[in-house]
Amino acid sequence: MSAKIAVIGAGLMGHGIGQIFAAAGHKVALHDPNADILGAAKGKMTAICTLLAQDPACLDNVSFHADFAEAVKDADFVFEAGPEKLEVKQAIFKNLGEKTKPTAILCTNTSAIPIGQIGAQVADQSRVVGTHYWNPPHLIPLVEVVQSTETSLATVEATIALLKAVGKSPVHVRKDIPGFIGNRLQHALKREAIALVADGVCDAETLDTVVKEGFGARMAVCGPLEQSDLVGLNLTLDIHKTLIADLDRTPGPHPYLVDKVAKGELGMANGRGFRDWTPEQAATLRKRLSDFLAESAKKLAAKKV
Repeated sequence: MSAKIAVIGAGLMGHGIGQIFAAAGHKVALHDPNADILGAAKGKMTAICTLLAQDPACLDNVSFHADFAEAVKDADFVFEAGPEKLEVKQAIFKNLGEKTKPTAILCTNTSAIPIGQIGAQVADQSRVVGTHYWNPPHLIPLVEVVQSTETSLATVEATIALLKAVGKSPVHVRKDIPGFIGNRLQHALKREAIALVADGVCDAETLDTVVKEGFGARMAVCGPLEQSDLVGLNLTLDIHKTLIADLDRTPGPHPYLVDKVAKGELGMANGRGFRDWTPEQAATLRKRLSDFLAESAKKLAAKKV
């Protein structure tokens, strides 16, 4: 059954989310208050269709709206993809609570902010749910569907059903904690990685090589708890007895990271982060990642046909 979808925010995540639903045959109303971002969205969505070998005619399902109320008034589901700032998201959701029909399900694509905080100013918080897509959303299957203490189970189930129907891999996050599941795991790894480099154990290039050509090579097919069961929990326990007490316990962000940001060493955008980057090196990595994820997405779609 086709649903009417509204997407708030046409930037980094929003245009990709909109394309997912348009390609699946849903009507999509895309809103952004920035005229330049909204104007660029169709071209970016067309590029996604080309990358995934999908018919760009699917974008006939998309309408583009500068007016917030017009975009959301008939929506069955709204996906918010605004800036990762609590006060901005709260304002959007307060507006959604007033401008949408009472049955509309209101979804936030936050990476880490608790859903209950984002929806705090919505009168009926039972229809507010987290839908954490991963960047880029049109290439990565996972969506974390996060249930706050106020979110109804019916809202969660309807959202999961919709996401499955468009080819995503939704999971139910049953507790509304910062970072949910994926980002807690990802940033636990980053925390230890930064500490190892800061402590002089290795440089950043070595660290990345260890992940990519070591345990990372198997993680797409064997998760950490599967791997523990595979080798035996007795071995996992023995390793933990030696290792766990020695892991980094820095309270808050590591000073090494704080210092880099303070010095303006922000990463590929300006050529220096944990590693140094030429524009050519940055472009090569971006293309390699995009090509790999696109090929994976095509294979997954073929399996589901």
